[in-house]
Amino acid sequence: MIQTINATVNQLSTIELENLLKSRKAAEMKQLEIEKQAYENSRNKKIATIIAKATKLSVELENFKQLCHNQMDEQALKLSEYGRIRSNSKGGFSICDSDDSMKIKRRRDTEPVWDERSAKAIALIKDFLTDTIKKRDVKLHEILLSFLERNAKGDLEYSRVMDLYKHEDKFDDTQWKEGLRLIKESFSNHLKGYGYEFKQKDENGRWQSISLNFSSL
Repeated sequence: MIQTINATVNQLSTIELENLLKSRKAAEMKQLEIEKQAYENSRNKKIATIIAKATKLSVELENFKQLCHNQMDEQALKLSEYGRIRSNSKGGFSICDSDDSMKIKRRRDTEPVWDERSAKAIALIKDFLTDTIKKRDVKLHEILLSFLERNAKGDLEYSRVMDLYKHEDKFDDTQWKEGLRLIKESFSNHLKGYGYEFKQKDENGRWQSISLNFSSL
């Protein structure tokens, strides 16, 4: 068979061989284009289906969140009138049904913010740490400095600043004390909004979360 093919090829002229090669390449390119189109059509169909469902779910979730806001605002007012919300409450509370089998919690979501005074505070603290603590204890110097590191957004981290406060009474230095005073004064908690948690008891009487978080399902 191979010998027959070789013999046939040997009988072809150079032009005929070139035309045969062009024809072969054209057929291969056509097949590749068919496969490419089939892949892209399948991919595009899947994307369109998923995005359409995601868009619909997004609208439903937005409407559901607004429903939660309205219903829980109304419930908060009734609870306040009923005397079941503390006078110092900032808006977060939980409610259960009469069977104690379903629970809704409204969570107050806040964001820590430090104003322009924090820049001066950090400068004072860093000057003190560099001029005084670094000479005595390099490791402690590095630890305390790490509490002032900013995150990717350029903001201070609340938990780190709280760790810094734990060392407040260790030093009786003017820069240190003034820096901590300023950083405390520059702090405020901004309300981002209200979040909600939904739970129901399973057959064993244990609370189970109803997850609306896509990644946790």
